[in-house]
Amino acid sequence: MIKEEARSRRERLNQMREQQKRRERHAGIIMWGAGGLVVLLLVGVVGFYLVNERAQTSLDSVTSAKYAGGSHKETKIKYAENPPMGGEHNSVWQRCGIYDEPVNNENAVHSLEHGAVWITYRPDLPKDQVETLKKAASSDYMLLSPYPGLPKPVVLSSWNKQLQLDSADDPRLAKFVAKYKNSPETPELGASCEGPNSVDKPASQNPIPDATPAPSSSAS
Repeated sequence: MIKEEARSRRERLNQMREQQKRRERHAGIIMWGAGGLVVLLLVGVVGFYLVNERAQTSLDSVTSAKYAGGSHKETKIKYAENPPMGGEHNSVWQRCGIYDEPVNNENAVHSLEHGAVWITYRPDLPKDQVETLKKAASSDYMLLSPYPGLPKPVVLSSWNKQLQLDSADDPRLAKFVAKYKNSPETPELGASCEGPNSVDKPASQNPIPDATPAPSSSAS
């Protein structure tokens, strides 16, 4: 009788130990599972942040052209891009600075040839965003002007490079300026963006004549 009771107690103790081990294993699985889930969530959050950060600051959306410099023309020019980012231009460049009215494409493109970044914006851009652009354009080799008919609210142009933005607060604006102002692609790197051969008037006060059509020949 005593032996049976002792054996029964041992069996109950063994059962209790096994139950305790199973509970500990179960708790460990839950703990490791929760920890793994936290790690996965952290990796996902960090990955999303890095991808989102790159998307917001990447210059992959910059479009490029292959215009050669040095070609002057004293009449109005029809450009492929809106606004232009290179090509033929007027012999007089637009003096770098901030303008509240549109300037001539032909003068502004000459400024690009000297290394300037031209920031253009839609005339209906909110005033606070215009002020943001004015701050960005307050340094040398910067040109800022409104531009009717832009494909986006803000467009940044340098020689052979262009970036369209939805907002003046886009962090890519500063990156574009840092990379492409006086870039190695500048045809006349080091040339002045001011000086006596520049114009500091908007297009309304500085008209450029249309090209004179060639006279048609008549049969005699």
